[in-house]
Amino acid sequence: MKILFTFGGLPHYYNLVLNRLNRIEGQEIVVIAPKSGGKTVGSGVHQTLDGIEFKVHFLEEYKTLWGKPFFKNFIETIEAERPDVIVTIWPYILAFVYNPMLLWKIRSMGIKLILKEIPFNIPKFKEALDYYANGGVASETMQTNLKPDSLAFKLKYTLLKYSYKRAFNLVDAHVDYTEEAYEVFGSYGVPKEKIFVIYNSPDTDLILADKAKIEGINTVLPENPLRLLHVGRLVKWKRVDMLIEVFSKLLVQFPTAELVIVGTGPEEENLKEQAIALGIEKQVVFTGGVYKMTELGQYFNASLVYVLAGMGGLSINDAMCFDKPIVCAVADGTEKKLVRDGYNGFIFDDGNADDLFKKLAVLLSDPAKTRQMGLNSGQIIRDEVNIHVVIKNYQRAFESCRSSAVSNRLK
Repeated sequence: MKILFTFGGLPHYYNLVLNRLNRIEGQEIVVIAPKSGGKTVGSGVHQTLDGIEFKVHFLEEYKTLWGKPFFKNFIETIEAERPDVIVTIWPYILAFVYNPMLLWKIRSMGIKLILKEIPFNIPKFKEALDYYANGGVASETMQTNLKPDSLAFKLKYTLLKYSYKRAFNLVDAHVDYTEEAYEVFGSYGVPKEKIFVIYNSPDTDLILADKAKIEGINTVLPENPLRLLHVGRLVKWKRVDMLIEVFSKLLVQFPTAELVIVGTGPEEENLKEQAIALGIEKQVVFTGGVYKMTELGQYFNASLVYVLAGMGGLSINDAMCFDKPIVCAVADGTEKKLVRDGYNGFIFDDGNADDLFKKLAVLLSDPAKTRQMGLNSGQIIRDEVNIHVVIKNYQRAFESCRSSAVSNRLK
């Protein structure tokens, strides 16, 4: 079976998942990605070709009539590869919605279509206009241009919700990160049997192997039993600014505490200036981007608590592989399966700095209990959400498409 994925880029963590899928006997993975500067990839996402084991076609993106990017020479590539399944994402799925000839082409070739979503930022069908009117389309810059009382707003977002409805129902299957998908996509009329919850995970086997390699090694930071850690791109919707503000208040109660921020991005200088303005620049450490797990893992090992103040996802899995308790709010839906309030961390009220302060203060006040919560995180990874679970669930979706194709041929 040949499965072709369309992605906006090649992020290092997902390459490893695709490698695992590509190693399955009788299965081949092919990827179409932008030739340069993908328009759907967030600022600062680390991409690489190192270590990939699957074929990649780099195609030029172009702006479609409906204002979203798609790929030049897509049909020619599909004709050359002849995949059994295409796995696509938003907004590339719109090409199949608004270009009926493209949809007819892949159907005439017997190709099945799967939509991959999270779906943490998709409203239910009947609630869509209220969701958008209340700022539900904020980007990673935390900016919107909404005028909910205008006719233009109502036309735009009514069209969007019906485009969603069409897109969600024309595909043969959905692969999604959380059980919330049943309720969300169900509101658009998608039957439950078409929805496959795969969860979200990096290649935990590789991470745990790297963890074993660096056991007892710390070359990156001095010892500090009260260290907080954040890992991620430095963009506004990560809310690192709120984390720094909260940390400055925690220092009154925990003067030896330290905050380490791993990552880079457009907000880096603003965040450094914020730390200086608060007079805590010596207690806030900016490391820049760290992508090699044997190095990044040392930052996890040297820290007491992993904190995600805003949007995010796989960094939670990474931290839990290293037995860290998690403090987060609304990440990307990943946290709903991984973080159990009071067991392996805390969920704080989204955007509530006071609640974030309270949750972190509890953990810093009792490091021994906090470390036990971290061990609970590691157990969840080993037993419930790991690369083996994700691969198994992907295979269920692929086999469903294969069975459907065979059934159609027999009719």
